[in-house]
Amino acid sequence: MGSLIVDTPVAIGRISDHGAQVLQWQPSGAEPVIWLSSHAVFARDVAIRGGVPICFPWFGAGRSGAMSPAHGFARLVTWPCTATTEQDGMVAVEHVLTQEQAVDPQFPYRYRMTSTASFGDELTLTLLVENTDATPFSFEVALHTYLAVGDASSVSIVGLEGAEYHDKLLDRHVVQAGPVIFDGEVDRVYSSTSDVILRDPALARSVTIAKSGSASTIVWNPWVDKSRAMADFGDEEWRDMVCVETGNVGDRAITLHPGEAHEMKVIVSVSSHRPTS
Repeated sequence: MGSLIVDTPVAIGRISDHGAQVLQWQPSGAEPVIWLSSHAVFARDVAIRGGVPICFPWFGAGRSGAMSPAHGFARLVTWPCTATTEQDGMVAVEHVLTQEQAVDPQFPYRYRMTSTASFGDELTLTLLVENTDATPFSFEVALHTYLAVGDASSVSIVGLEGAEYHDKLLDRHVVQAGPVIFDGEVDRVYSSTSDVILRDPALARSVTIAKSGSASTIVWNPWVDKSRAMADFGDEEWRDMVCVETGNVGDRAITLHPGEAHEMKVIVSVSSHRPTS
């Protein structure tokens, strides 16, 4: 299972060919921003717990609720690395996946996905999906970003105020009032095109997640009981992470006609709140 390590004066990063999955990003002088479980399993056909998994061509169990494997096949296969470039301290790594590397009878179409991860003082992730088939197809997609936090119970997310979300735990639709906070398990799919900011007082920083080409924001933390039930997740690791995911899922799924393409992009940046003197 190949991976590439980025180490420049600007940032440290790591990306795996398995799922074209970013595993690490840490700007110079900052704490790690991307979280990876200490119990993550690195094996063929197994999802890596943490980092930034790519969910495609469905999210979770899909719109039907019956799709398997969870979050699609893209995160479970090797993506060929097609280019690596460096400019002004930023390293960009490109991976490409087509039906020749990954095909599933539940998604019997010709497609081309290009994932580009750019590691610098910001982390920029771009996912381009092209329909190379002769018929239209629909798909869900998400960049399932695990963010490292000082204490999940003290963080808040702003930018989703007034957005409607599907609470997957209660199976009902709710409108967000005020910042998102975590005082128990959270599993929500927001209908929103807005950028969001994760405020983290324990690490004295804010993490901004800016996006384009995305109409869904997914927020997740497993909390205590689910953490203990997952073999690839430490019992107390729920304190150390929050997922803020960029996607197009559910009724925000994308339909592409032959020859069409859709690009989704997320830019993650960090600002410190620590005194400078």
